[in-house]
Amino acid sequence: MDILAVGEPLLEFNARISGARPVQGDDTFTLGYGGDTSNFAVAAARSGARTGYVTRIGDDDFGTALLRLWEREGVGTEHVVREAGGRTGIYFNSRTGSESRFTYFRAHSPASRLAPQDIPADAVRGARLLHLTGITQAISPSACDAGFHAMELARRAGTLVSYDPNLRPALWPAERARAVIMRGVELCDIALPNLTEGRALTGEDDPKAVLDAFVRRGPATVVLKMGAEGALLAHEGTVTRIAPHPVRQVDPTGAGDTFDGAFAARLLDGTSVPEAARYAAVAAALTTTGPGAVTPIPHRDAVEALLDGGRPPVRPSRSIRR
Repeated sequence: MDILAVGEPLLEFNARISGARPVQGDDTFTLGYGGDTSNFAVAAARSGARTGYVTRIGDDDFGTALLRLWEREGVGTEHVVREAGGRTGIYFNSRTGSESRFTYFRAHSPASRLAPQDIPADAVRGARLLHLTGITQAISPSACDAGFHAMELARRAGTLVSYDPNLRPALWPAERARAVIMRGVELCDIALPNLTEGRALTGEDDPKAVLDAFVRRGPATVVLKMGAEGALLAHEGTVTRIAPHPVRQVDPTGAGDTFDGAFAARLLDGTSVPEAARYAAVAAALTTTGPGAVTPIPHRDAVEALLDGGRPPVRPSRSIRR
């Protein structure tokens, strides 16, 4: 296996029209998929990586829908635990223009009961890269411990660790979030913050100063994602500006997760770090051109066509069978 991701998947209800709210009726929302590490795993798989997932889901219809997604996408599910009677978490994405507003129903979900004993040590040791996020560590103390346990296993085995802070202030107190996330940054090889959370976590404002603050924590590679401004990459003492790929944005949901997955997949394929970041920037931009976290995630041929100056191939969209 190339990549093992650990975290919380969610089923997504995405607004079909701008301004729709959950209380307006179920005909205004399309069923889809979400959860940062699940999005990451799908993005990595669509970019050619052999990917597996570690999580807990319910034995409800929502859990079954997520399993079908991963099976279609080639994401390994042998380390997915199904809880009898568990209720898989969901969220609603209400959009106004290109701005998203999220409403979550995830309390006491099976994923929140992720614990160190759920981490498959042999799979971590056998993977080339382990991926975790701050959201996984925010959803419960046991999930936080599971994340640190997985990272320590990976470090001892020589498995690369990538970590996205994915700071969500609503999930935990600011001081705990900062302490846990920055410890995660210290334990990783590849840190993948965005500028907004980077400013909150470091207290710096200038993007270069934010980048430097993460570099000082020890990761060999740091990518500071800046949305429409592109990204800053720090690697081997060199800072490289990654230009943005211009698109007409519809929904930014999951763009950062797609960047992470695409970047990891291309690194493991032998692509240089700067070229992997350029590839990931295009993949992330393409993700924003359609609604939902997963459906717009591009496949490798679509990204490479744009990098080569061509048009991306058209692929049929997939929806959940009810």
